[in-house]
Amino acid sequence: MNIRQARVEDLPGMQACNLHNLPENYTMKYYLYHALTWPSLSYVAEENGRIVGYILAKMEEPEEHDNPEKTEQVPHGHVTSISVLRSYRRLGLAKKLMLQSQEAMSTIYRAAYVSLHVRKSNRAALSLYRDTLGFTVKSIEEKYCT
Repeated sequence: MNIRQARVEDLPGMQACNLHNLPENYTMKYYLYHALTWPSLSYVAEENGRIVGYILAKMEEPEEHDNPEKTEQVPHGHVTSISVLRSYRRLGLAKKLMLQSQEAMSTIYRAAYVSLHVRKSNRAALSLYRDTLGFTVKSIEEKYCT
């Protein structure tokens, strides 16, 4: 099993992994936008040349507010999507992908923190983020992926 930085030629495999596992799907253009804009933040897990997991990540733009003094200027990363094929779960791949991406966000872009969205019903993901990686809940979007 190999974890490495994603390349443009990995995008179809990443998209296939996404389509196989998740209800939130993205166009190839969206994957390409991430790969070209933040090439050092997305990673893949591969076995024998096959993409079995990935993380698609980016840096967030400062949040704009009506009051310029409240505009958030702290750089922070965002996990757009992460997925591991079912037969490769419980091997620590999601944790490794998250740590690789978080490290790149921190060292390259000086990200102060990382955000992500997760369904309340996804207990495995909540355990990974909260219990294993130390994430905290900032807010709950009632309509997120319902």
